[in-house]
Amino acid sequence: MTHGGRVIAITGGIGSGKSVVSRVLVEMGYPVYDCDSRARDIMDNDCGIKRAIADNIGVECIVDGMIDRSRLSRIVFNDSVLLSRLNEIVHSAVRDDLKRFIESVGGYPCFVETAILYQSGIDLMVDEVWEVTAPVDVRIERVAMRNGLSEREIRARISSQDSYVPLREHANVKIIVNDNFTAVLPQVNRLLITSA
Repeated sequence: MTHGGRVIAITGGIGSGKSVVSRVLVEMGYPVYDCDSRARDIMDNDCGIKRAIADNIGVECIVDGMIDRSRLSRIVFNDSVLLSRLNEIVHSAVRDDLKRFIESVGGYPCFVETAILYQSGIDLMVDEVWEVTAPVDVRIERVAMRNGLSEREIRARISSQDSYVPLREHANVKIIVNDNFTAVLPQVNRLLITSA
């Protein structure tokens, strides 16, 4: 990395509680980059992304200068080649945006929350990974309350995420247990001390 501060990824499957850890860190004053919300902002506001989607996936995905997300989803989720193209377009833009964020914090330790650490290539940009874990039944309950999805839909998403095996794991992975019984704050404090 070209700066002095450590960059730490917060990752874990759907419903694991990544956002809880991120909120704790924000309350403590640490800068946290949220890949999901930034990807949405970039897709909504970056003309280059819209042009790349029109050129590489289909002009029908852009309606009145905006991405038609439902149309885009229908197209890419039925075509693995187009889905790969979309992922590369978005992941590349998010990595560039994350680089700017890291530089902007001026050598201060910072965090990046992402559900797709390895698929996005962000694993190559961080010094350490905090993996948030929770039992499957707890994850299902959380996602059902938050998103209103059926248990079957949630299990399918969990299965899809958990089936991805990276070619190589990050060399520096720490675990945070967020099972509704184990307190998160002491774990975060312990990791902050050992990561310094």
